[in-house]
Amino acid sequence: MILIDPPLVAAYGRLWSHLVSDESYDELHAFAAAVGIPARGFDRDHYDVPSERYDDVVAAGAVAVSSRELVARLRAAGLRRRKRSS
Repeated sequence: MILIDPPLVAAYGRLWSHLVSDESYDELHAFAAAVGIPARGFDRDHYDVPSERYDDVVAAGAVAVSSRELVARLRAAGLRRRKRSS
């Protein structure tokens, strides 16, 4: 299932959501390509989606969930990739 959290992360003068799959990265990449999210938006285990695209992505089939639920589902699926410590 494709999931998206609310646009709450501020960066580069915008708010951003995270788009993930709790099934596979293949599903995630295919969905992102289908809705026109560029590959450069992929970061380890999710795509960053600007707030102005949120409604379009939900209309295309992504399920809106809280940020907490998104991370929990990603972990439960074994698809969470954390940043490496410096």
